[in-house]
Amino acid sequence: MNELTIRINKKHSEAFSLTVDLLLPNRGVSALFGRSGSGKTTLLRCVAGLEKSEDGEIKLNGKSWQSANYWLPAHKRPIGYVFQEASLFPHLTAKGNLDFAIKRADSKRKVIDYADVIDLMGIAPLLEKYPHQLSGGERQRIAIARALLIQPEILLMDEPLSALDDELKHDILPYLENLCQRVQIPILYISHSIDEVIRLADYLVILENGKAVEQGATQAVLGKLPTTFTQHQDTSILITGTIIEQNNEWGLSTLHFDQHRMMIRQGDENIGDAVRLRVQSRDVSISLSEEDNSSILNRLPVVVDALIKDPQDPSTIMVRMLAGNTPILASITALSAQKLKLHQGQQVIAQIKSAAVLR
Repeated sequence: MNELTIRINKKHSEAFSLTVDLLLPNRGVSALFGRSGSGKTTLLRCVAGLEKSEDGEIKLNGKSWQSANYWLPAHKRPIGYVFQEASLFPHLTAKGNLDFAIKRADSKRKVIDYADVIDLMGIAPLLEKYPHQLSGGERQRIAIARALLIQPEILLMDEPLSALDDELKHDILPYLENLCQRVQIPILYISHSIDEVIRLADYLVILENGKAVEQGATQAVLGKLPTTFTQHQDTSILITGTIIEQNNEWGLSTLHFDQHRMMIRQGDENIGDAVRLRVQSRDVSISLSEEDNSSILNRLPVVVDALIKDPQDPSTIMVRMLAGNTPILASITALSAQKLKLHQGQQVIAQIKSAAVLR
């Protein structure tokens, strides 16, 4: 089957063990999300063959890398690995680092062309420079290009942006977005940043204490109640859609999704582009009236799907609403929920400030 099977039962120490059973897509980005110590890197190292689980199975597209009586060594696994630090050879230029990967590549397997990698990562001006002459973001782009030129069947990325400051992260994320859209191999991406998950991940696995507590399509996992994310970061949902209009006078773009429209601050996108947006539950309010007398531009007709008390704050109610098939979460006071007499199946208006929508 064209999937990535990961079954691991590994005792890492007396205090920690990793026990997971995952069936992941064989294309797109699967994000491993969780706190430090949750088992993300151990899982990735087991897939790479850098660590061996006592009991487990790892299989990609029907090819076994580990089973009860079989073990494929790390150097024979067709992987590209990007670490937190770029780890380039300091005595080689950027091009020399890439040439090293080409020599190691399987000539029978063609994942991406050299010219495409250079264009995809925007590194043509950097090729004759040595690592010490590059910024952290530039070094990491070279490291990603090097991992791709091995022509891997899977790309493993262990928090590739964690060593960069916010400005460099902002600079490199567009390159990662292009990479994730263009490369037709599965990518396992470790992160503890919800922004990276929402911008990049198609599938999401949340790890806690060595176990997968949530997994599924990113939009579905983020839109669940109760949501595991309340224990990690501000609860957010993912909205995906297509830009259908742009208003340069007001600096706004119109996004179409599930028969709904939203106005968002204009970015670099063009009409027809697919866009992924993050909306925090604290930036969503609820109205019973359809009268258009509010400063909030985005007033979406939705249906209340579920309500629960926020486990972190008993005075707050989390409300899950559906805009078509897209879940939207709102965090409101319990008093507000009572005054509005909110209940499952109720038709209401979800209000989202254009300025509050995050990319």
